[in-house]
Amino acid sequence: MYKPPFDITSEMQHLISEISEQVGIINMRLGDNVPSPQLRKKSQIKTIHSSLAIEHNSLSLKQVTDIIEGKRVMGAPDEIQEVKNAIEAYRLMPELDAFKEKDLQKAHGLMMKDLVKRAGYYRQEGVGVFDGNGNCIHMAPPADRVPQLMGDLFHWVRTTKDHPLIYSCVFHYEFEFIHPFIDGNGRMGRFWQTMLLSRWKGIFAWLPVETIVKEHQQDYYNVIAHSDAAGNSTAFVEFMLKCLLDAMENYEDNEEEVEELHDKLHDKLHDKFPELSEKAFSVLEVLKTHPSLTAKNIGEQVSLSERQVKTYFNALKQAGIIARVGSNKTGYWKVIL
Repeated sequence: MYKPPFDITSEMQHLISEISEQVGIINMRLGDNVPSPQLRKKSQIKTIHSSLAIEHNSLSLKQVTDIIEGKRVMGAPDEIQEVKNAIEAYRLMPELDAFKEKDLQKAHGLMMKDLVKRAGYYRQEGVGVFDGNGNCIHMAPPADRVPQLMGDLFHWVRTTKDHPLIYSCVFHYEFEFIHPFIDGNGRMGRFWQTMLLSRWKGIFAWLPVETIVKEHQQDYYNVIAHSDAAGNSTAFVEFMLKCLLDAMENYEDNEEEVEELHDKLHDKLHDKFPELSEKAFSVLEVLKTHPSLTAKNIGEQVSLSERQVKTYFNALKQAGIIARVGSNKTGYWKVIL
């Protein structure tokens, strides 16, 4: 059975642990609240803008926003079409199966509509990847091998026991190596890694990882070339895991979203536990957003001593509002309402 060449390194294992911890922290901050449509929309705009910018689309973030909001934008027609196509592809994401080859082709059909001939179909000619100086930096496998290579890749990703963070990165690299379509392979490779990750943890469907890749665009190309030369995707996997961790560590809630969550939490607790003081509410609101903060850190934010914060911790715990997850040194408080 086909298995893409790569090694699982101690660095990958460390990054997986760090990313998983960040997933837990972000989920704790959100609790049972799914990000609002407005917050998801803003993240999607950043993702679309960054992914297309990597492919040399010159439209600004504001122009991309205006297109998504249906406003008239002055710009190159093909660049505007790229944005409109990407919008449709991302809107379809919840309906697509990340492990079905036909769904990938369907997504490409949307992503490249009116931009290339035979959008949604594998290429029937040779294709290479060229740098800014016109030098060929990668010659993709012959067109007649593409269906078999893509079939093998999808079979592997459906059956592998590797961690989703690993196999999504490996898929991304192998997809770029095969270059199955005549155009649009870069944006589709990144899009499909998001598809795979979002089936593992839903937050990846709206986390703008593309912005981090855009910030390290040359490194992205360099590590692909390095992996090509090495004959395996190990370096690329490590690079992408670092990008994912960077995106998660730099994630910031929309201020209005945070205020809305705090208001809902306050109202709910006030009705259920009217005896709690305003200071207890303040401690809880900080915990909701930053569950891994220490009592001392929280005290600095709400003008309480460390001892006072710990007293409120005990009261909230006894009321069944919070629970400790993990050890006192490395764990965090979970708000269970």
